[in-house]
Amino acid sequence: MTTPRTDHLVLPGVLTAEQAAATVRGVLAVQREDGAIPWFRGHHLDPWDHTEAAMALDAAGEHEAAERAYEWLARHQNEDGSWYAAYADGAHDDVTDRSLESNFVAYIAVGVWHHYLSTGDDTFLDRMWPVVYAAVEWVLRLQQPGGQIGWRVDADGAATEDALLTGSSSVHHALRCALAIAEQREEAQPDWELAVGALRHAIRRHPERFLDKDRYSMDWYYPVLGGALTGVEAKERVESGWDRFVVPGLGVRCVVPNPWVTGGESCELALALWAMGESDRALEILQSVQHLRDADSGLYWTGYVFADDAIWPRELTAWTAGSLLLAVAALGGHDATCAVFGGERLPVGLTPDCCA
Repeated sequence: MTTPRTDHLVLPGVLTAEQAAATVRGVLAVQREDGAIPWFRGHHLDPWDHTEAAMALDAAGEHEAAERAYEWLARHQNEDGSWYAAYADGAHDDVTDRSLESNFVAYIAVGVWHHYLSTGDDTFLDRMWPVVYAAVEWVLRLQQPGGQIGWRVDADGAATEDALLTGSSSVHHALRCALAIAEQREEAQPDWELAVGALRHAIRRHPERFLDKDRYSMDWYYPVLGGALTGVEAKERVESGWDRFVVPGLGVRCVVPNPWVTGGESCELALALWAMGESDRALEILQSVQHLRDADSGLYWTGYVFADDAIWPRELTAWTAGSLLLAVAALGGHDATCAVFGGERLPVGLTPDCCA
C-alpha cells in the first residue's frame, strides 16, 4: 500500500496529517481487489457512493486505486448504459437491487472528469468516454418535458416520471462534467447542452415539478452543491434552511424534525458552502462532525442520534469518509476538486436568457 498524499488534507480541528493518512487507508481497506468500493466490506455497493469514494482517493493522490474503481464501472456497465442500484459487497454478479437510479448512473461523469483533472491522463479519458456517453444517453431518456429527470426505473422496466430535486441536482452537476469531457475531446453534444439548460431552469424556477421532500436536508443544499443555484440565489437558499437543519456543534440533520445528524450530509453542505465562498462556515461544519470519527479505522460513523447520545447506524462507511476528504480537499485547494465543485472549467450560461 502506498503512502497517501495528505498535505492539502490537513485542516485545523478536522484532520492532522496522520489522521488524513489513516482515513485514506481506511477507504483503501474497503476497496476490493477488482476495484469495487462497497459502503463497507460485507455491505452493498451503489454506483454513486462508489464514485464518491473513488474521487476521494484521487484527492489523496491514490490515482491507481481510483482508476481501478472506474474500470470496475466500465467492466460492469449494462448494455443500455446503466448500472444497477446495489451489488452485494461490490460483487458484480450478486445484484441485490435491480432498479436503476438516474443520479447513480449519471455520476460517473463527475468522477471521470475529476480523475482526468487529477492526473491529466488523456488515455484514461479516451477509454472512459464511451462509458460516460452511454450513461448520459440513458439518463436523458428519463428527462421529462419540464426539464426534470425521472429518478428511477423499476426492476420490471417501468420508468417513473416522478423527479427528486436532490437527484436532479446531482444529475445537473454530472451533465456539466460530461459536457466538459466532451469539450476536452472536441465532441460537441448540443442535445446535452439543451438538456442541462432545461434541467437548470426546472431546478431554479419550478419546485412543483419535483416530489415534495422538503424535510430532507439534501433537498435544501443540493441545488447549490449541484451548481444550479449560485450567487445570491444560493446564499438565500442556504440561509432559508440553516436553522432547520444545522445543529450547532454536531452537524446537519438528515431529516427534520428527527434528532439525527449525519456525516455525509454535513460534509456535502460544507462543500456547498465552500463553493459559495463561505469557507469559514464550511470549516465550522467539518469541525462539528469530528465526533463521528472512529480513531481505530480513520473512518466515520454514518450518523448520531443526539437525543439518545447514540451512534446510529453502527456502520463506518467509505462514502462518509469520502465526502469528508473531498470537502477538506476543496478547502485545502486541491486543483481538481476545486474545479469540479467550484465550477471552474464547467460549462456556464446554458439556460436561455428568457428562462433565467
